[in-house]
This record gives sequence, C-alpha cells and structure tokens, in this order.
Amino acid sequence: MDPRFSKSKSSRALRLPAKAALAALFLLIPFSGTAQSNSPQALHVHNIVLVHGAWADGSSWAKIIPILQKKGFHVTAVHLPFTTLAEDVAAVKRTLALQDGPVLLVGHSYGGAVITEAGNDPKVAGLLYVAAFAPDSGQSAGDLNNEFPAPPGDEEFRPDAQGFLRLTDKGIAEDFAPDLPPAEAKILAATQGQVSGPNELGAKVTKAAWRDKPSFYIVADYDRMISPELETRLSEEMHAETIHIPSSHVPMLSHPTQVADFIAKAAGGH
Repeated sequence: MDPRFSKSKSSRALRLPAKAALAALFLLIPFSGTAQSNSPQALHVHNIVLVHGAWADGSSWAKIIPILQKKGFHVTAVHLPFTTLAEDVAAVKRTLALQDGPVLLVGHSYGGAVITEAGNDPKVAGLLYVAAFAPDSGQSAGDLNNEFPAPPGDEEFRPDAQGFLRLTDKGIAEDFAPDLPPAEAKILAATQGQVSGPNELGAKVTKAAWRDKPSFYIVADYDRMISPELETRLSEEMHAETIHIPSSHVPMLSHPTQVADFIAKAAGGH
C-alpha cells in the first residue's frame, strides 16, 4: 500500500463549532471487481453527463472527457452553483434538456446526491457513481456520512462568515487528492468552490432515482473524504455493477483510464 494512504487514527473530535453542519458535509484494479447480483447490462446510450462533487468544478473530468470523446460519446460536464441541492439539481436538468437522447448520468462525491435526485428525469437511462454519496429517498449526504466514523478529511473544512466551507490546502493535498502530483493538487486547491453545507449536503433527496434505474459504482479503496466502507455498502444496496480502484477520493484524476473505461462500458461497451 502506498504510504500516502496510511489511515492514521486521528482524533474524531469536532474541529469546527457547527458539528451538525459539518457532519452534513461530504458529504481492483479495473474490471477485476465482482459485480453485485442483479447488476445492470450496458445501456447503449450516446450521451454522458458528468456532475462534479463538492470543492471542485467541471474540470474534475478534464482527463476523462477526451478519452470518452475518442470512444465516440457525446460528453457534457455540468458546473454546479453550490447554493442549494435544488439549484444544483436544476443545473443538471438544464443540461439534460439539451441532450438529443438517453443519458448516462455520472456523479462524483456530493454529485452522487445530485444525480440521485436529477436522475428521475426521463432522459436518464442509468446512473454511475464515482466515490459518491447515493442517498435513499428522505436521506441526505450528511445522513449517510454520519453512519460511519468521520473520515480524516473532515478535519480540514473551514467556514467563512456566511457558513460556506472550503477545504484547506493541506486537506486537498493529504486527504482529497494525495495520489496526485503536488502541482495538480495545488490547482485543485486554487479552483475549488465554497460549499453551502446545510443547504446542499444536509438537504434530503425526495426520490432516489437509483431505486428505479440501472446503477454502476466505483469504490475508491483509499478514500479519505468518504469512507470506502460506506461506498461499498451503498453499491451493494443499489445492486450496482461495481469496481474497486486503489485510489484517493479522485479516481477520475489519478486513474482516468480505468474510470473512463468503466463509464464507457456502462454506457454501451465502446
């Protein structure tokens, strides 16, 4: 195991004054994993819509997009406003409306909660989660996060005067993306967005699309932002076709070929 991923037994004590808001935050090798029972077949869709997670933007998918385009897919990356879950979902639905046919909807991290709600759109043929939350109806990402011990990255959130949160540069380098070169981690730190925790990660999903549509899941085995045990449990509850990648929270940046190949396989086996 890469020593950068060693899981120290750091204190789980709350670092910030608003534990409820903070808890609401965050909230294999390719194809060697075993698919869950009832795993879906390839969807045979041309359109792929990518939804980034918290403390990120559409450039999270910069390494994935050209691979998928080369395979012949039409790819669009959404930019979330980071205000409320409802407004994030609305941004995704505006993008879905522009697609010319069925869509594979892909979400990373908090983006998993967004696609769980937005995925009820009739254009969405299936959902693919990348180290992501997948709340059930009436659940929030924060509810899921509270079911497991706080991951190391939770210690690195810093709120501003309005309660919007940012990850420290240390949190990006050591917890969010420790398997990226330092220069790439610095870019992530510089481009991250501030997240309205309670209004996004604390907001409840009204109807979980994964209950009705085929689902796929990538578990990041060395994730320090979302518990890999939680990711595994979610994939099992969804009966998702699942692979494990030995990565940090950002496998689409540290293992782009594996992630893109899995997305392509789910979309139609290109």
